[in-house]
Amino acid sequence: MFSIPGKQAVSISPAAARQIARLMEKGGHAGLRIGLKKGGCAGMEYTMDYVDAADPNDETVEQDGARVMIAPMAQMFLFGTEIDYETSLLESGFKFRNPNVEDACGCGESIKFKDVNELTAERRNG
Repeated sequence: MFSIPGKQAVSISPAAARQIARLMEKGGHAGLRIGLKKGGCAGMEYTMDYVDAADPNDETVEQDGARVMIAPMAQMFLFGTEIDYETSLLESGFKFRNPNVEDACGCGESIKFKDVNELTAERRNG
């Protein structure tokens, strides 16, 4: 939908690819669907759900045995995002490095995106 020929919508770090592939194998799922929902302090939150079949409107990214489907309404906001998986002494989880985020809440769970017109102009100008 919002893709640029020859460029994947999102990139997946090796650590995230390993974790996604493990989750897919463990549950027998076709992949993980990444999306957005309204909520949190800054207005939007990422969602991740197991999927057993891709929706024809999903943008699918496959890398190193991992498969991520991007929900249609989230594609414009997630384009250019790097998905990583980090483990520390206190927590482990997926991290999104998204160039389209304008602001985030203090806990990092909620985000605010740049204006839609600004994002569209950035896509056109490369």
